[in-house]
Amino acid sequence: KRSAKEGDVTDKRLKGTVYRIRGSVPACNYLQLPRTGTQSLGLRGRYLYLLFRPLPRKHFVVHLDVATQENQVVRISFSNLFKEFKSTATWLQFPFVCAAAKDLVGAAPANVRWTCLMLDLHDILSMYLNRRYSHLKSIKLCSNLLVRNVCTSDLVFDPANLAGHGVSPMPREMAFPVPKGEKWHDHYDYIRYARCLWHRQSFYTSLQEAQLRSDRFVQTWGSSRNVLVAPALVLRGCYFLPDPILRLRKIIGFGGGSTKCALWTKDNSAVVYPCHAVIVTLQIQTGEQRFFTGHTDKVSALAFNGSSTLLASAQAGPLSLLRLWDFPGGSCLSMFKAHVQVLLSLSFSYSGAVLCGVGKDGHGKTVVVVWNTAQVTCGGDVVVLAKAHTGVDIQTLKIAFFDDTRMVSCGRDNVRLWRVRSGALRSCPVNLGEYHSLEFTDLAFEEGQARPLLLPRAAPGSFVCSKSGHVLEVDYKHVCIRSARRLLPSQQQDQQGPGIAINSISISSAFCATGSEDGYLRLWPLDFSAVVLEAEHEAPVTSVCISPDSHKVLCTTTAGNLGYLDIESRDYSTLMRSHEDSILAFSVEGVWKQMATVSRDNTIRIWDLVSMQQLYDFTAADEMPCAVAFHPTQRILACGFGSGMVRTFSLAASDLLVEHKQHRTVITGLTFSPDGNFMFSSCLQGTLALYSSVVPKSHVLRVLGNVVARDAGSGPDALAVSGDSRLLAFVGPSKYVVTVMEASSLDELLRVDISILELNSTALDTAVRVCFAPVPRGELLVSTSSNKILVLDAKTGRLVREVSPVHKVSCSSLALSKDARYLLTAGDKVIKVWDYQISGRALSQVYIGHSEPVRQVAFTPDQRHVISVGDAIFLWDFMERSPPALSEKLKDASDIPRQTIPRPLLSSPPCLDVSSAILPELNLSPCLFFLQSFLSPPAGNELLKLKAVIGYNGNGRGNMVWNPDTGFFAYTCGCVIVVEDLHSGLQNHWLGHTEEISTLAVSHDAQVLASASGRRNGDSHCQICIWNIQDGVCTTSLFHHKTQVQAMAYSRDDRFLATLGDYNDQTIALWNAYTYELLSSTCISEPVHDVAFSPFSHREMACVGTGAVTFWLLEQRGADINLKVHRAPAPAVLGPLELTSLCYGADTLLYCGTNSGQVCVWDTETNRCFMTWEADDGEIGVLVCRRSRLLSGSNTKRIRLWAVAAVRELRLKGPEARSRSVMLEHEITLDGTIVSAAFDDSLEMGIVGTTAGTLWYINWAESTSIRLISGHKNKVNEVSFSPDETHCATCGEDGSVRIWSLGSMELVVQFQVLNQSCQCLAWKPHSIVAWEAESQHVVAGYSDGTMRVFSISRTEMELKMHPHATALTAIAYSTDGEMILSGGKDGLVAVSSPRTGMTIRVLADHKGSPITVLQCTRKQYHEFGVEGGELWLATSSDRRVSVWASDWLKDKCELLDWLSFPAPASPEVSTALPPSLAAFCPWEHGTLVYVGFGMQKEALFYSLHKKQVVEKISLPYFATSLSLSPAARFMAVGFSERLLRLQPCPAGTPQDYGGHDDAVHLCRFAPAGRRLLTASHSALLVWDLGGG
Repeated sequence: KRSAKEGDVTDKRLKGTVYRIRGSVPACNYLQLPRTGTQSLGLRGRYLYLLFRPLPRKHFVVHLDVATQENQVVRISFSNLFKEFKSTATWLQFPFVCAAAKDLVGAAPANVRWTCLMLDLHDILSMYLNRRYSHLKSIKLCSNLLVRNVCTSDLVFDPANLAGHGVSPMPREMAFPVPKGEKWHDHYDYIRYARCLWHRQSFYTSLQEAQLRSDRFVQTWGSSRNVLVAPALVLRGCYFLPDPILRLRKIIGFGGGSTKCALWTKDNSAVVYPCHAVIVTLQIQTGEQRFFTGHTDKVSALAFNGSSTLLASAQAGPLSLLRLWDFPGGSCLSMFKAHVQVLLSLSFSYSGAVLCGVGKDGHGKTVVVVWNTAQVTCGGDVVVLAKAHTGVDIQTLKIAFFDDTRMVSCGRDNVRLWRVRSGALRSCPVNLGEYHSLEFTDLAFEEGQARPLLLPRAAPGSFVCSKSGHVLEVDYKHVCIRSARRLLPSQQQDQQGPGIAINSISISSAFCATGSEDGYLRLWPLDFSAVVLEAEHEAPVTSVCISPDSHKVLCTTTAGNLGYLDIESRDYSTLMRSHEDSILAFSVEGVWKQMATVSRDNTIRIWDLVSMQQLYDFTAADEMPCAVAFHPTQRILACGFGSGMVRTFSLAASDLLVEHKQHRTVITGLTFSPDGNFMFSSCLQGTLALYSSVVPKSHVLRVLGNVVARDAGSGPDALAVSGDSRLLAFVGPSKYVVTVMEASSLDELLRVDISILELNSTALDTAVRVCFAPVPRGELLVSTSSNKILVLDAKTGRLVREVSPVHKVSCSSLALSKDARYLLTAGDKVIKVWDYQISGRALSQVYIGHSEPVRQVAFTPDQRHVISVGDAIFLWDFMERSPPALSEKLKDASDIPRQTIPRPLLSSPPCLDVSSAILPELNLSPCLFFLQSFLSPPAGNELLKLKAVIGYNGNGRGNMVWNPDTGFFAYTCGCVIVVEDLHSGLQNHWLGHTEEISTLAVSHDAQVLASASGRRNGDSHCQICIWNIQDGVCTTSLFHHKTQVQAMAYSRDDRFLATLGDYNDQTIALWNAYTYELLSSTCISEPVHDVAFSPFSHREMACVGTGAVTFWLLEQRGADINLKVHRAPAPAVLGPLELTSLCYGADTLLYCGTNSGQVCVWDTETNRCFMTWEADDGEIGVLVCRRSRLLSGSNTKRIRLWAVAAVRELRLKGPEARSRSVMLEHEITLDGTIVSAAFDDSLEMGIVGTTAGTLWYINWAESTSIRLISGHKNKVNEVSFSPDETHCATCGEDGSVRIWSLGSMELVVQFQVLNQSCQCLAWKPHSIVAWEAESQHVVAGYSDGTMRVFSISRTEMELKMHPHATALTAIAYSTDGEMILSGGKDGLVAVSSPRTGMTIRVLADHKGSPITVLQCTRKQYHEFGVEGGELWLATSSDRRVSVWASDWLKDKCELLDWLSFPAPASPEVSTALPPSLAAFCPWEHGTLVYVGFGMQKEALFYSLHKKQVVEKISLPYFATSLSLSPAARFMAVGFSERLLRLQPCPAGTPQDYGGHDDAVHLCRFAPAGRRLLTASHSALLVWDLGGG
């Protein structure tokens, strides 16, 4: 009202007019929009964008009045006057922190910058007040600030105009000008206040006290400029993507706070254990880990309730806390103080209603606390039921499973029974008699009976074990010792010697397990009469735990090993090994994928980087290893020790190479040059040594004294070598100086005094660590004691820029990515990732998890992972790009083939003394991906090249994708993905599946394709392949669903992939689309048919099934994904139905199709169906919506196009909406049920797939449908080539004969006979008559005993004959084409004339056994002593082959030979026997080849001249198809094992080929022998033969 208005105010930086609002009292000096409070702006945009700049050294206030859908007005205010966040039912106040402000709140500093503020009004109201946003009512801008513009929108804008996924460039009216060649973030601030940035919750927690005060976490970023402060977060002014860029994948380590905590889950599939401050769930079969993070100190105790739904954990340290976790969901339900200083043991009641803990108070006195946890799952608090102090020692306390109020404890000299009554905890001692002076260590209940709620008459006893080997059975009811036993080692017979010092005991209904100080895990019967089974460990056993099914026993040791004994198989599997003390340094080797670590426990351990299993264990008894480095090119490991010794080991030769004694004290630095020519070492005395490492035995080149700083401390980054191996940098000769030397000679090139670079500082700054940037940048990074990183010019020493502050303490390690985009730093217990390319300000992401200072952090050589070490080894996925699964991306990172490394699971790794350093011999065994006998051809030497695939799999659903923007078009045929260029017709084939592919899904950016296939026999899960579209490489294989995947979908931003199992699987899985880590898997009680993500939010998806739509909301908290589910039933008026398909429409609409032909429309905001209409007469399986048009496809073979523009308006009417405004625009009938569809953005044109195996091009504007791809719907029975090889003919079970062009692989003509199956066919050879040479004919035999002759040129049937009473099984033309030979199922062979239609001869020699093969070839007229110019054979399924000579013009047909091949009397297989097949050998005249069921799996070459088998070729399986190449000595053999073998003859090396999803029942070489066609069920594969 009384604000100053001074005409036009021009800002020099923005070069335009701005509004200046100033005055001493903000409440009296403001600019209000609209002018009066009775008016409303009515702006419904979700996001508010404000361009403003606070006036220097002034305060300001901004008020936003927002209307909710509940007709309530809420004021949202932010100001640098507010000191803290405040909230009422109608007012939210957010403090605003300006850049460079000394305090958290206060006046704006002098250098405050123009800021673009984005507020998500929808989420602010939803999160803080649980209200639904409606519109922005008014804006009030109070002094003192400058304002450029303000707007609202539903779009997410990027002020730097860097449009990305779901992000649009800022409109021109809202854009800040940026000088040419400079970056937006160097001049302006961007505050993005949206929940999409809140998903790093669990990893960024660092303030434990804040966790006690609130369930929300406090997040801070030191690099922020302007921020808004909320109770749950401090949002930074800038960010960088992806966010988060690191994701914890695996932790190597166990224990830390205690090695006694390891538990089984209820389903026996996983174990839960602590690793310092992180709780880990490990799947014992797959090795996958899940993490529970939130503790800030080492976890000292764990406990499960009886159903494994609640997990309790306690942390050690000054602030002892307990957490209760929802174990299936992974969320923390409650956090509360332990009321003790050190918590030693936890016990949960079976119901989970009572938790008991034992610990020590500040005076060292034992404290027992009992909590009521019954309400925690409902959001209630945990309250203390009772608390007691006692003077007795308690090692273990457990709640009785039959009564939540009763407990048993044991300790030194005592066993006590406890009970909670009337709020008091009371105990009574058990009379131990002569056993009163024993040290009791553990107890277990006998759980042989069902778990009653009340104490029975004869309550089960509890067993208590001791250090002396005694096991006492305590009678709980009578408070006495029921029995006592003393356990002795098996080799000790008398009772006088020492007993087994038992540390832990576990009892099941069948046996008892004990773990003892001598390292043995022993299994006993319940009477402890003798040891049943035992397993020896290298360290004392600290705990044992029998699995709920009593099949396995979990075991832990003091050495940090975790494993289990499988009782049935008597196998012991080690799940985890770990260092026993802090890890000092590590080194990663990129070729063999190994990592070496050194620790304070005096061991050097080498790990397989793929499996993360320990390979070797070097033990140095008297000296501590402190530095380690792998040679870049050779299998050499160098290690520096505390004694000053530097040793190098050969991992290939398994021996110690050389010892270097140039140093006299602790090695502080050890590294190789990247080219592998030099090695460098330094020590605490300041000595620097240069070695030549070209040859395996390195030797010293030069040693310099007093050049490295003595007081700089030791660390893995003490020495740094540039990427080109030319420069060496280190801190020295004093801690204030950084020196750069020439690496090859140690000649000094540069010295930089760090202490004088900061002129305004009163304290001297010292250098801590150094790191070279990649060579093109020429920069050297130096971390300093003042928590800065200085970036220096490596040649001149000039300060280029600085990053400050980096950590709260000095940076202990730093590393740059190879592309210089990202910087890793470690300080205290956190890791930070910095955007190194932003020069103005450094942006970082913070990651926690370590409970001790991080000693070293580095990228793996392939830059796809980050490794950090300290208390344990943490492996992080680095998601700067979308990485494949760990086993794939590490395995394929190098071009050098990797040999299989032994992974010791059943026994301990070799423990080696460093003095001898004899490495274990490697046992290498190749890992086969295919069948055991699969002989894959060498890369680049394949004789067969897959040229084309004919067919489309109409059995799938959604198994065709087309991106109209990029032109990417792919579909499936069998187990092959066919990627076809729609312009040229050229195909690429992606092979990776072994079963028929059921569905496809393509990411929205068309960079990734997901494909799913069924489960192979013998496998436990079906396969999902993830493909890189650019190069067609399968980057990841996923295995989760048990039977088949019927639908998949990517989220809008391609961050998530949802996969839906079929009716047998009934699970929906959610995957991280960057790492393809399984985030969530949900079992569904009823079948679900389709799934889709919302195009407007990556957090929302829906699926349809029996009578309902299920809406899913994804909530991400750090690494955890929580799914909120709402099941909305279909309207009752529709009756019982199945919802079979769905798609999202405009705004908040969801369309669903039903099995009765209706389309239902849902409002996704209210999750209600407000409209239905009859869209078809049958089940609707496909729906596609674009803007105001909807396409439906059904099993009536119709696709229909609907105009649905009016539906958005009808949504406001709710259930009263009527469907009369929905108009049918077009309709097209195709050849089968619609199973897939893909259309452009306007729904004008697209591609549709049907169950008939056809893909159609649809153009609605022209109302046309064009056949793009076609194939057989059913099994292909025969294939035949035309003599000129321009065409081929196929026939199938559906009664069709199809003629294909081999040039374009397109269907030319199709002959269809209804209600019959076409069993065989043959193409007529070239006629010797000139006028018939141009005629092309095909003869086909049918299941009714008829055969038909088709003219290809005239496209008509010319002749029909009926020579057989049963189905035809084989057919062939004579060599001159004048006769047709046909064989039937009854074994008769008929000879017919196509000219007259007469059957001139019938041969009954094979009667009773179906004919499998008929083949004709030419011969010399009097050859073999019989007349005739033609030789032909007939083969029957009884393993008999007859060979005939004939002259049909003279009516001569004479039997030349009769062959019978033996077979086992009683076949081992109960299914159909393999077929008997024979063929004339084209390169060995007078020889035929036979394959079939016999004594051996082999191909037999039989000579008609010698009347004997002249050659045998062994086969891996019985053959199902056979063909011989006329052009070269190659034989193609197909097998029912989906294998195609190309066998060079007579005895070459065979090559095997996959790509078939069923038995290869047909293979046929073309007449020229250079093309091969194979058939597997309905799929046809065309191969080119290259060698020969």
